Amino acid sequence: MSRRTLPALACAASLLLSAMPGWAQAPQAPLPAQAPDGTQGQAVQGQVAQGQEPTPVPPATAVPSLPSANPGEMPGRAAGLALAGSLGDDPGWRAYRARFVTEKGRIVDTANGLISHSEGQGYGMLLAVAAGDRPAFERIWGWTRANLLVRSDELLAWRWAPDHRPAVSDMNNATDGDILVAWALTEAAEAWGEPSYRTAARRLAVEFGRKTILFRASPGPLLLPAVAGFAARDRADGPLVNLSYWVFPAFQRLGIVAPEYDWAAVIRSGVEVLRRSRFGPSGLPTEWISAKDEALRPADGFPPLFSYNAIRIPLYLAWAGVGRPEDYAPFRTLWGGIDRERLPIVDTRDGRPVEWLTEPGYTALPALVACAQDGTPFPDSLRSVQDGQNYYPTTLHLLALVAARMRTPSCLKS
Repeated sequence: MSRRTLPALACAASLLLSAMPGWAQAPQAPLPAQAPDGTQGQAVQGQVAQGQEPTPVPPATAVPSLPSANPGEMPGRAAGLALAGSLGDDPGWRAYRARFVTEKGRIVDTANGLISHSEGQGYGMLLAVAAGDRPAFERIWGWTRANLLVRSDELLAWRWAPDHRPAVSDMNNATDGDILVAWALTEAAEAWGEPSYRTAARRLAVEFGRKTILFRASPGPLLLPAVAGFAARDRADGPLVNLSYWVFPAFQRLGIVAPEYDWAAVIRSGVEVLRRSRFGPSGLPTEWISAKDEALRPADGFPPLFSYNAIRIPLYLAWAGVGRPEDYAPFRTLWGGIDRERLPIVDTRDGRPVEWLTEPGYTALPALVACAQDGTPFPDSLRSVQDGQNYYPTTLHLLALVAARMRTPSCLKS
């Protein structure tokens, strides 16, 4: 299958001021900042484009203390379901571990130059908790801690490339990766009672909450995709958001470690942004959205596509059990046609497919949505993970199975 791999720009790091743990670019139309296959491009215009020095983001100066509130009173705790053990002893996890997890705990993106990224490390950690595999979890977290926690704050550098020296050439974070890792650490702390996991989860959650969530925005808290490159100070059409970074089931659980944030408001704002992002005849959101004005629109300089990132939106909605049937309707319409063996990438301007995702793991997403909305059983072919696929479709397939087992297990019964 032909997968679009957007070029990661190694030269971005050379444009940084030493005081700025971010990334910048010369004034030109931006490329997508991160696709789920781990690719990331430039997005900064703003101050650097105008020849101004970016304002450094100060690093955290102290380790945040652990919550002292009664856990039963923490906001959001009761809303989400515990992840641990939901995957069980699934052979799909064992195959995943053998194919994508190195001996040292690096998750390998097989379709993208064998790089690793914070998103993949977070997904691997979540799946290890779901499978009850603590040794694998500790390996993945150990590699993540040693190789991606290299910024001057508590966030993760987003990309590690085996053929680069240094392997981390771009110090910007990816907020979805930070969210996934913080969520996985929270679930691991709950499952195995390890205080160091809880402390690490809190550090990450407090930091990305402080630096990437605009709590006073309209129509509610907005999630910046990274510390650098997406805010109003960085782009004329900023702030920019990406709906697939709203990991709804994570926000239902992060109140366990960071109860001072209004995670329920973050969930509500994500659903509201989705409802305001029905673009073109298909009514689908684009990957990158300008939230500069109340009327949201596709971001400048980005192809107006419903693509690799955005296919995760209904996964997270169904996993969290949030949204109304009409929130799922555009995805169901798109995925409910004659061609159900592959998923289209859609140009929202005319609603037409421009490319197809053909690896079978992708089709677990339509199966999950149909399960969540109508109780439609998973097809037999999707109740187990097929061999020979790349990192991303295999990961999405396993995540869809976890979501179904947690929310609607009847869809997986024979």
